[in-house]
Amino acid sequence: MILVSACLAGICCKYNGGNNGIPLIKELVKQGKAILLCPEQLGGLPTPRLPAEIKGGSARDVLQGKASVVREDGADVTENFIRGAREVLKFCQEMGIRRAILKSKSPSCGKGLVYDGTFTGKLVEGNGVTAQLLIDDGIEVMTEEEFKKIC
Repeated sequence: MILVSACLAGICCKYNGGNNGIPLIKELVKQGKAILLCPEQLGGLPTPRLPAEIKGGSARDVLQGKASVVREDGADVTENFIRGAREVLKFCQEMGIRRAILKSKSPSCGKGLVYDGTFTGKLVEGNGVTAQLLIDDGIEVMTEEEFKKIC
């Protein structure tokens, strides 16, 4: 079983109310090979919602209380992101899930590159909060872009 970001399976849970549906990922869900979750919704955030980015450090710093996740209007949503990430990890542990396909560049799900906290579209090396927590637990995480390359 594989965990997938719900937006990649066509669920309208992106910050702007849309989705990032990918037919191959939708098919995995239809076949019962993947389970979809949205960490931001699990963390209590509504859809739609204002964009958020990691500010003042990395996802690991967020998890250690040294950085934050803030909305575009400056509101701190760090606790929502951490709560959602922990719920996703707990689910993976309880279900024995050891692989995940997560949305690239997201402050929750991004792997390798995330937005830099300035809301200017600039990317920096790093992971989203959920991706970092899963990686730290030994769960194999790939982005939808990495998934497309191997399919």
